[in-house]
Amino acid sequence: MSFEDPWLLWLLPLALLPLLREPGGALGNAWVALAPRDRVSDLLDWLLRVLGVIAFCALVVGLAGPYLPEYEVERIGKGAEIVLALDRSRSMDQGFAGRPPPNMKGTGPEVIDYYMGRWPGRLTESKGKVARRLLSEFATKRQDDRFGVIVFSGLPIRVLEFTQKSEAVHAAIVAGDVGRGLSETNIGLALEEALSSFEERPYNGSRIVLLVSDGGDRLDPDARTRIAYLVRKHRVSIYWIYLRSANSPGLVLEKGEAASNVDSVPEYALHRFFESLDTSYRAYEASDPEALKQAIDAVDRLEKLPITYMDTMPRRDLSAPMFGLAFGCVLVLLAASLLEIRRWA
Repeated sequence: MSFEDPWLLWLLPLALLPLLREPGGALGNAWVALAPRDRVSDLLDWLLRVLGVIAFCALVVGLAGPYLPEYEVERIGKGAEIVLALDRSRSMDQGFAGRPPPNMKGTGPEVIDYYMGRWPGRLTESKGKVARRLLSEFATKRQDDRFGVIVFSGLPIRVLEFTQKSEAVHAAIVAGDVGRGLSETNIGLALEEALSSFEERPYNGSRIVLLVSDGGDRLDPDARTRIAYLVRKHRVSIYWIYLRSANSPGLVLEKGEAASNVDSVPEYALHRFFESLDTSYRAYEASDPEALKQAIDAVDRLEKLPITYMDTMPRRDLSAPMFGLAFGCVLVLLAASLLEIRRWA
């Protein structure tokens, strides 16, 4: 136990005063030397004195501000350490690709109207809003996971260090919705920042970087080397939830597409790079909110291995119990005073 104002404890010796006080308010009586001693009255007298001591001590200790400092407890659960890397580029304010009607072809008015409906001003919910809402629900369900949050556009920003508190994770995810994003996207820097989150952390269980983005990136050789090294060093799995925009490519070549596009299209290039890494990698392509929900549910089912983590228990204030004890003792003393006989009937 610790105290905010320990100097007040020097007043505790004054608590002995009730024990030294002579009884007052004695009533006139006949000579009762030959009467037996009233042990019940003696016991009650000392009991009231002790209550006075307890009340004074509890009041002084409460004023000194007692508290139990925060401490860490080792816990074992089922989950993982997950870094959410959320794309905050301007394209995340647009809508999903959706599934256009099968008879929609060419560049007629219906086609133009369909694709114009994907723009932010005509959307009910953008890709970014849907992703943040579903990821918040995902974090709330996984009580044993430790989450870190990074948002990125041209540069990554580490919003939240690893924590198990779902309220903090939710607030960090929502923080990515402030203002409009930039047009640039640098997934390479975001991955390096996400992987460096595991630096100097003991390996306690599964580790995941969950990348949520609507685009790819052509990484230079140095960036690929650094990312591959960090993935091996920290033993991190990579999951990529690709939010497909209207008129955007998928993650693999479509039938009849030129093979040279594998290296020129950022989405294809990034997907191939992830597959080449010496780690567990899964990619989920989501072209609508329902597909995104299914992808997040798939991640939820996969990563439920045993994990050991340290949980920080918050500081506990003990002033209120001390004041409550003092108040209870004072009420008993007050009741005894009201019941005291002050004159003979």
